[in-house]
Amino acid sequence: MKTIIEKEHFGRSLKRMTHEIIERNEDLTKVVLVGIEKKGTPIAKEIKELIYSFEGVDVPLEAINISSHRDDGKKNLDEKTIFKNDINDKIIILVDDVLYTGRSVRAAIDAIMDMGRPSKIELAVFVDRGHRELPIRADFVGKSIPTSRDEKIVCDFENREVILK
Repeated sequence: MKTIIEKEHFGRSLKRMTHEIIERNEDLTKVVLVGIEKKGTPIAKEIKELIYSFEGVDVPLEAINISSHRDDGKKNLDEKTIFKNDINDKIIILVDDVLYTGRSVRAAIDAIMDMGRPSKIELAVFVDRGHRELPIRADFVGKSIPTSRDEKIVCDFENREVILK
């Protein structure tokens, strides 16, 4: 195991990502943050808090369960997400911890589109490790970490570090 991102850099990366989100989205009142459960939601929550501290805008936060839209054996059709906020004509910023094959992001986009028609969907990931199987690219990246397929990236939000196993 090797620590790739330590506590100090963890916070700086989140702040930088938040500043990029603010810079690219002039009207933050049209933004809805959507964290992919389980690991994307705490990151989305912190981005929400940072946007508020930097700009004074309280953007809505939703969590999305993608299990009903998966394309593997873990699909669960009984799990449906319903948002509290209207997403029609909103800018959705989909947040996850690690971008790998792109399949989780595809499932999340499908689930979002089942609930409405946003004006745009952007992707924010804390770590991009490569190995895409689908044509998906993040708009906001904390850190790009090239890996082999046998390696695993663990984003430990509680201890604020990223570990390569």
